[in-house]
Amino acid sequence: MNALFIGIKGSVLAVGRATGDTMWSTHLKGSSFVTVAVEDGSVYAGTHGHLFCLDPSTGYVRWTNELKGFGYGLISFGGDSSALFGEYKRRQHASHSSGGA
Repeated sequence: MNALFIGIKGSVLAVGRATGDTMWSTHLKGSSFVTVAVEDGSVYAGTHGHLFCLDPSTGYVRWTNELKGFGYGLISFGGDSSALFGEYKRRQHASHSSGGA
């Protein structure tokens, strides 16, 4: 799937990179800011203090976690597929491949 995933007003949208067409839209909760991360074949979204896991092809909500006891603040994401960590791993591999030169 060649999609860009966007969080906006309590929803996640999949938008075609080549056309800009909306492929699917899933309303999650409320109308607040939505943070989005894509990793390991899933789209993760956080809004209104809840964490959601979505199917990237359909927008179907696979599971949700209410994150009880943490309030309704913004959710930030990190992981192996983050851009900074990915670049770090690439450079580390290149350094090892060239004998550390």
